Amino acid sequence: MSRKAKRVQEKVRKKFLYKIIVVAILVWLAFLILKYAPNYVNTDITNKANLVINNSNVTGDLKKDVIIENGVIYVSMEDIENFFDPYIYYDEKYNQIITTSENQVTSMVIGENTMVNNGTRVQTSGTVIERDDTYYIPFSSFKDTYNVEISYIESTNTITVDSKDRRYVLADSAKNSNVKAYPTTFSRTVDKIEEKETVTIVQNDEGKNNVVNGWVEVRTDTGKLGYVKENTLGDEYVVRETIENKKQIDGKISMVWDYYSEYYSAPDRSGENIQGINVVSPTFFTLVDEGKGQIYDNAGEAGKQYVDWAHSNGYMVWPSISNNSYIETTAEIMRDYNLRQDLIENIVSLIVQYDLDGINIDFEYMHDEDRDLFSRFIIELKPRLNELGAVLSVDVTAPDGSEEWSLCFDRHVLGDVADYLAFMAYDQHGNSSAVPGTNAGYDWVKMNIEKFIGQEDVEPEKIILGIPFYTRLWEENNGTLEKYTVDMEDIEEVIPEGATRTWDDNLKQYYVEFVEDGITNKIWIEDAESIKAKISLVSEYNLAGAAYWAKDREPASIWPVISEALGVE
Repeated sequence: MSRKAKRVQEKVRKKFLYKIIVVAILVWLAFLILKYAPNYVNTDITNKANLVINNSNVTGDLKKDVIIENGVIYVSMEDIENFFDPYIYYDEKYNQIITTSENQVTSMVIGENTMVNNGTRVQTSGTVIERDDTYYIPFSSFKDTYNVEISYIESTNTITVDSKDRRYVLADSAKNSNVKAYPTTFSRTVDKIEEKETVTIVQNDEGKNNVVNGWVEVRTDTGKLGYVKENTLGDEYVVRETIENKKQIDGKISMVWDYYSEYYSAPDRSGENIQGINVVSPTFFTLVDEGKGQIYDNAGEAGKQYVDWAHSNGYMVWPSISNNSYIETTAEIMRDYNLRQDLIENIVSLIVQYDLDGINIDFEYMHDEDRDLFSRFIIELKPRLNELGAVLSVDVTAPDGSEEWSLCFDRHVLGDVADYLAFMAYDQHGNSSAVPGTNAGYDWVKMNIEKFIGQEDVEPEKIILGIPFYTRLWEENNGTLEKYTVDMEDIEEVIPEGATRTWDDNLKQYYVEFVEDGITNKIWIEDAESIKAKISLVSEYNLAGAAYWAKDREPASIWPVISEALGVE
């Protein structure tokens, strides 16, 4: 091959390589553009006020724009519901907004420049306003209600809201830095920070710095969120740690209701120790019929001694407040916010007066149309008890029953709000039953626990399983049916000697049938085996614990069984 031909060939080869290199560079640039171009798209919302809640910009999720007028920040009721209070409520009777938080109940009449916080009236900088059929709350006046810090940054038209019960960390920048929209150098700059400028470190769900590949997320003093290299920040300093709500009781709850009627004084338990329990619920209180929120106090001096006895033995005291099945009195209170507040104030006073650790609400037999209003009562009661460090438990029946005894409870809301729901898992065949049957069969109890967790969407850790210390004797005689309550400790006296006991593995109970004087007697026995079987459901479903109705109806031998089953000394 001639020199000229070689030169031509070399020129062609170089030209080909050049094209390959150009194509490769173009492909690489296209790759970089496709990969990083989205990082440079400006997604800032600039035509309205931005709302940043706990270092998350939620402006795009707002249902209504935030309004700022005369220095007051207004947030729509719908957005308050979404971000701060799922149970915010418009009370038509008194034309007011009612909102609750961890420790506060706040009511604000439409158009008035005052609010009532936990019973105390205070002045506000704004009032609830209505625009386009939407209520707007003067959010800047609700810092104490929602336990938050609120700041308005005029330069960026941004509102920052920080919860005071969450971890809050600051750091000073060690150098001038660009704050990037994403954790990469190839990203849009959203803000700039100078050396020694302080930034807020964004925390993740575990309460740790939100760090991605060496980039840490921060919030600047203009309210902008973005990322800087972790090594460009100086020492961190923690302003506050997360406030953890500690449970009053570690481990399983084991509660016994201690019943006595309003005609007697509280029982004298001095010198007595009950194995296997950590909570007592004496029946200290009942509603006063037609009392508009008044409570009949049957504790008195004997009750104070009872509380002293319980505390000296290490038991928590959660007395029950019963509505005594006063259906119309209950309805009157539930349907009136002011009466509900009167009842709540009376409960708070009793907790303080008797040094109580909690309250057990035992309202039974209510109109089903008052279902949501009973939930309102619990929603409004809970913050006041939180303020005192007192536990709120609510007694409920099995789902899917009658209107006045079962459908009157919204178990999902009650379970969400209250500390515990006590499922009264008995009277499967009660005094109104037309056919004889067990009082609390294992299969029925288990089925209803699954309804609570599934159908009613109640967290299992909030369910206290109520277990009966009694059963019923059924007498059939020529088509008539009589039934009699029999305490556990008296069962052996009812069953004749030699009567055959048949184990029912579905019910986890012994069944006895015998004939006396031509009358057929039937009884489903509650004993150590049946109680142990039901208590096993506590661990199987990870329930909060168990409760027993009622003290002094049981044989003493049952307490070691309960103690071992629940691990409560």
